[in-house]
Amino acid sequence: MTELQWHTMHANEVIKNLDTSVDAGLSLNETENRLKKYGYNQLEEKKGVSPFILFLGQFNNFIVWVLIAAAIVSGVLREWIDALAIIAIVIINAIIGFIQEYRAEKSLEALQKMSAPFSRVTRNGEIQSIPSRDIVPGDIVLLEAGDYVPADGRLCSSFSFMTQEASLTGESTPVGKSTEPLPNPSLPIADQKNMVFMGTSVTSGKGTCVIVTTGMHTELGKIAGLIQEAGKEETPLQRKLEVFGKKLVYLCLGIVTIVFLLELCRKDPLLEAFLISVSLAVAAIPEGLPAIVTIALALGVQRMVKRHVLIRKLPSVETLGCATVICSDKTGTLTQNEMTVRKIFANGKTIDVSGTGYMPDGNFLVNGESLLGIDQKALEKTLEIGVLCNNTHLKKEDATWKVIGDPTEGAILSAAGKTGIWKEMLDKQFPLISEIPFDSERKKMSTIRGTSPALQVCEKGAPDVILQDCTKIYHDGTTRDLTENDIQVILEENNNLAGSALRVLGVAYKPLDREITNPVPDTVEREMIFVGLLAMIDPPRPEVKEAVAVCHTAGIKTVMITGDHKNTARAIGEELGFLSSNSSKAIDGIELDALSDDDLAKEVSKIAVYARVTAEHKLRIVKAWKKQGDVVAMTGDGVNDAPAVKEANIGVAMGITGTDVTKEASDMVITDDNFASIEAAIEEGRGIYDNIKKSIHYLLSCNTGEILTMLLASIFNLPIPLFPIQILWINIATDGLPALALGVDTVDPDIMKRLARRSTEQIIDKRLGILILFQGFLIAMSTLLAYTYVLYYGTRAIPDYLYHWFCNEAAPHLLRGDIELARTIAFCVMVVSQLFHSFNCRNARRSLFEIGVFTNNKLLLAAGISLAIQVAIVYTPFFEDIFRVRPLELIDWITVFGFSSLTFIIMEVVKYGKREKN
Repeated sequence: MTELQWHTMHANEVIKNLDTSVDAGLSLNETENRLKKYGYNQLEEKKGVSPFILFLGQFNNFIVWVLIAAAIVSGVLREWIDALAIIAIVIINAIIGFIQEYRAEKSLEALQKMSAPFSRVTRNGEIQSIPSRDIVPGDIVLLEAGDYVPADGRLCSSFSFMTQEASLTGESTPVGKSTEPLPNPSLPIADQKNMVFMGTSVTSGKGTCVIVTTGMHTELGKIAGLIQEAGKEETPLQRKLEVFGKKLVYLCLGIVTIVFLLELCRKDPLLEAFLISVSLAVAAIPEGLPAIVTIALALGVQRMVKRHVLIRKLPSVETLGCATVICSDKTGTLTQNEMTVRKIFANGKTIDVSGTGYMPDGNFLVNGESLLGIDQKALEKTLEIGVLCNNTHLKKEDATWKVIGDPTEGAILSAAGKTGIWKEMLDKQFPLISEIPFDSERKKMSTIRGTSPALQVCEKGAPDVILQDCTKIYHDGTTRDLTENDIQVILEENNNLAGSALRVLGVAYKPLDREITNPVPDTVEREMIFVGLLAMIDPPRPEVKEAVAVCHTAGIKTVMITGDHKNTARAIGEELGFLSSNSSKAIDGIELDALSDDDLAKEVSKIAVYARVTAEHKLRIVKAWKKQGDVVAMTGDGVNDAPAVKEANIGVAMGITGTDVTKEASDMVITDDNFASIEAAIEEGRGIYDNIKKSIHYLLSCNTGEILTMLLASIFNLPIPLFPIQILWINIATDGLPALALGVDTVDPDIMKRLARRSTEQIIDKRLGILILFQGFLIAMSTLLAYTYVLYYGTRAIPDYLYHWFCNEAAPHLLRGDIELARTIAFCVMVVSQLFHSFNCRNARRSLFEIGVFTNNKLLLAAGISLAIQVAIVYTPFFEDIFRVRPLELIDWITVFGFSSLTFIIMEVVKYGKREKN
């Protein structure tokens, strides 16, 4: 039954096919049988994963396994603080991930809420109110203004019947419906004027429909199925951290094995060699990294709130940073979702109207000049007829102008208000006597207004239709016969306005000398006087064009997807900069259907505008971009957007106009429904990724320094410079607060001038890897130089150093320095040099003094706290035996800071050399 093209059939044929009756409906027995056959009229929810399994799934990650192993090793070493810290990090991250994934599975619940709870149907010859879930194919449903449509149906009768389908089709204005069959079987949903669909609402008129599909077979049900099928995949950052963690662990295990073997070759005790090696292994793994990533993302989320962005899933923040494509809905996101009269054609002249939205504030100009008296009179006459032939109301609520009724009619009221013409005033002066409602077949409406004998007919509708009713024209303040030349000029102007994506309505009137009791169109709507044209549009947001340009500079492709007609979509696309020489194509849904998935994948990079598209089309577009390896952000507000929003790498829902379905399927919500906020979110996402990369850079270079220190000491047969407990403490002291502070560093002001990075780009590329090794070597050399200097020379100027050096004494006799002091200083140099190095990591190219020492006060505070703790360990008697240190004197601290600053100084010189070279 769902395979039939219901919109191509006559209503009587549909009723016959479904074995029902418009007058009597279905019998009770038949409804029970059909309920068993087709099931309840509700959206089925796919069985989800249990919360317990969902929570356990958070631990299915390689780096998490490594952290758990590190915690176990720390416990074996009785380093309980380190062990507990690692376990706490793992559990906290698991809880956060669980909460986010659990919330993300609410899409279908929101879909079910959109179904009407009760509906009026005809059964057994009687009108009954029944739960909408009990509706079956063949039921006769009665609909009127304000009702939600409970299931997909074919209209049997309609009277001024219009529905709001924006949430399903993307059509921004109410759709007029009719009962006539439509011969084209390939019509998109938006053009099936004789059908009504589940989840949409009736805005005006009355109608009767026969239900043809229910539940998951409806268009809304198909979308629910698409949401279930839409896959979920890891974000680029998650994938990179997974790969990075494996490589890091393997590398560290290799180095640690070498250190262990070298220690054995030196005939150190097996247990001591093992403890040193294991301590290095624990130190080498940056167990604070998951927490740093989580905190950096969370703080980024807080900053985004100030920029009108709500993040529902933390990893989405980073995904935004590598977005290469933004597929954006038009209505409300790129435009203001408020119809506005832009131009008026009256008295043979085109009048420009300023102001946007429903606020009645603006000017009227012809060629940049104010209107003369006679043109002003023609303008007022045009707007007066538009107001008198109008069923909408314009009201001011809390300093905001809102339309109650049709947005197109609301635009006319707003334009009239700019001239001081108000509907309430005209309603009193010209009370409504009767009305011939708008009909999609007639494409016009008319009203009879006034009090006898001052009566008049006011008419508005499609310009070509209105002209057919007219014999005269209002010109220069009087009426005269309408000539062929007049008609040609008016139609030409109509084509020009329509070609600029403006929706054009014609208005006409005529006086009546007597009241008509039963007005009929053929009698009332004839010998009319043409007055003018009203051209309106849902205007683009003024800030969007600049945001689109910034995206293009940043290497991000922008695509507009809308349910509007192709000409309208193309004009908006050109105005906002979506269409360019490199991607100048605009296609509609029918053209898209003609492309196979492979053809679409080849052409997708050339198409910047899609018009008259369905939910399936949007899903295909997102998949085509992803097939090219792009990271796709998809925006949407309606139910029809939800599958594509969920399928995209980053789903973006609108906070004001967005449905609950789309919000639940999304990764982030734009609270002001503005495309410019998406661009701001991408900027923040790039900054957050940069900061995470800074933290990783810092952690790895510091850990590399620790490993190289122990490795080089073993190679050169030096006494152990650092004990296992000291290595573990360095890991805690330096991997904590400074790394976190780098994770929330200020964003580079030029970040949106860079091209979008590839999602396949590794966190540690060859260039950064070499830099990490170099900086780790500098840290190791600073530590070993300080260690050997004190060991063989001492901070207190041991005078016999040179004597023993040249006397070829046995090696043990060379150790005239204080080894406990040397280890204490090496311990401090390792910590302080890493704190100095944290300032190097703020920018790999620019000097600290160029970006500003005080532009990250959190890092200054973190370094100060870590240093204070290190000083406390050195001078607190309780810690002397635990960490095997001794108090230092002033000369010792001068030695510590002197050697510790070497890494920072050398990197500043390197950065200066690079700047001079460039």
